[in-house]
This record gives sequence, C-alpha cells and structure tokens, in this order.
Amino acid sequence: MTQSAPQKPLPAGYRLGDYTVVRQLSVGGFSIVYLALDDQERTFAIKEYLPHSLACRSEQFAVTVKNELDRDAFNLGLKCFFEEGRVLAGIHHPNVVRVSNFFRANHTVYMVMEYADGRPLSRELELAGGRLAERRLRRVFAHLVAGLREVHLNRLLHLDLKPANIYLRRNGAPLLLDFGAARETLMRGSRQFASMYTPGFAAPEQYQRDGALGPWTDIYAIGACLYTCMGGTPPPPANERVQHDALAPARDAFAAYYSPELTALTDRCLALSSDERPASLMQLQKLLMAEGYAAPATQRAEPALVEGGDVPSRLVSWLKHITRRVE
Repeated sequence: MTQSAPQKPLPAGYRLGDYTVVRQLSVGGFSIVYLALDDQERTFAIKEYLPHSLACRSEQFAVTVKNELDRDAFNLGLKCFFEEGRVLAGIHHPNVVRVSNFFRANHTVYMVMEYADGRPLSRELELAGGRLAERRLRRVFAHLVAGLREVHLNRLLHLDLKPANIYLRRNGAPLLLDFGAARETLMRGSRQFASMYTPGFAAPEQYQRDGALGPWTDIYAIGACLYTCMGGTPPPPANERVQHDALAPARDAFAAYYSPELTALTDRCLALSSDERPASLMQLQKLLMAEGYAAPATQRAEPALVEGGDVPSRLVSWLKHITRRVE
C-alpha cells in the first residue's frame, strides 16, 4: 500500500452538484467535510469519501485510487459509505444528524447533512475545565443514547463515538455525527489501518479481525466518553488494557465529584468483556435517567461541617459567630 499524504480539499467556490463549497470544515483519515450552500443559500455539511491511504485527488479534482491492488478495498469502503448515507437518510431523530442527500461525483460519493449551529462536546469539555457537572452529563448522554438506539434499530452501528463526534447544539441537545461503518470495514480488512482507531474509545473487539461487533461495541465507547467527561482524559487504549489493564476505575478516580451510581455505570460500560457491559442501550438509558442517585463524596461531606460531625464544637461555634456577623 502506498505512503499516504495530506489530501487536497476541494477549493472554495467549487461547484459540487447542486451545491457550492464554502470551505473545509474538517479532515480525517477517510473523509473530508465541507461547509456548502445550495441554490437557495441554505447551509449544509457535505462529507466526501476519500480514504487517504487508498486514494488521492487528481488535478481535475477526481478521486483516483493510488494502487490498483487497493481498488477492491476502495470500492468496498465506498459501498459501505453509500449504504451508511442511505440508512441515515431514513432516520428522523433530533439526536442523529439528518442526511438529506447523497450522490456520486468525482469518482467518489458525497453525503449531504444538516449543518447544526453549536460546538463539539470535546470543545465544551475544554471550556468546562475538563469536567462536566453530573446532572448535565446524565441529561446529555440519556438523549445521546436515545438517538443511538434509533440508529441501531436501523441496523447501523456508529463505531466511532468520541467527544469530537458528539455535537452540542446551542440549546445543549446532543447530535451524533461522523459514523464509522465504512472506516471500520476498511480497518478490519487490513492491519495497516489499525492506527486509525481513536485511542481510548474503540472497544477491544474492534482491534480483533474476527471480533464480534454489535450494540455492545458502541456501549463501550459511551463509557469511554463518560469517563473522559469526568476527568478530561480518555481511558487507556483497549488493546493495551487487554494486555495490562492500567485503567483507574471511575468509582475510585471520580468518587469525589460524581455519584457512585454513575461511576459504577461508567465502569460497567468499560468492561473488557462485552458480556459484562449493560445488556442494552435501553437499560443504559434507563440507568442514566434514574432518580435517587446518591450525592458525590464531597457533597456528602459538606453537611458534617455545618452540623458538627467530627469538627470540634469550638470551630462550629466560631463559624456560627462569623455567619451572624456577616449577616
């Protein structure tokens, strides 16, 4: 397989079917996403299938396979990309990106998606200092799982869940983006694609060429996203955990900030064995929405200071005295 190089995006102003390219939004190992306008000046995001290890762009903007030995792999990925667009076009859910069109051009396939105003969860996490409040975290992921359930009902797995692929609209509602079915197909067909996994979010079975994939695979990624939103960094890569599990369980690492119920649920999602993860997305959603979660350790400790607890009575009296003076 030939050495890959950065892909040349379509230029601003390029006419692509019924759309005009405004600028590049993002680029990955398998695709480029553009901001585009249709003839009514409506805004869209258009995703171009362009696996950089297999193909490149010619001077005439056509996508060409670099090595004829890779043509079958390129065509298989293109077929999966096209099928992914077809399935997503039939899904109408507020937490799943809406695909309005998909078409062939430049010897590849383009997927036309809604362009939502907001920012990725990864950016939101940065702005929050690496940790989201529990109430907000459970609400976001309960809605996210609801959208993912709809995807699974349509016989499609996401396979690339991570904070960068979870978009938050301005009203805070999450949106699932950038599905990885075509990417997964190519990676499982060649070990040379193994490095394309996002460390920490891919489940152990995704590293195995004969590993069984299913809803449990996305559940692992949900756990990795929750873990990341609790502490700012993802878990160790699953293939490393299989050899030597150095993961600090959420119930220990984040007990001071999150309820024991949420940290235990996160640890279950991150189980290396798929049989030990939550049995279904429905069960996971119910647990995220459940009432009666205990307070984190720091919040449970605060009343002891006010009520006395192990604090010396003289300190309690002094605190009450200061409070009266302030009032």
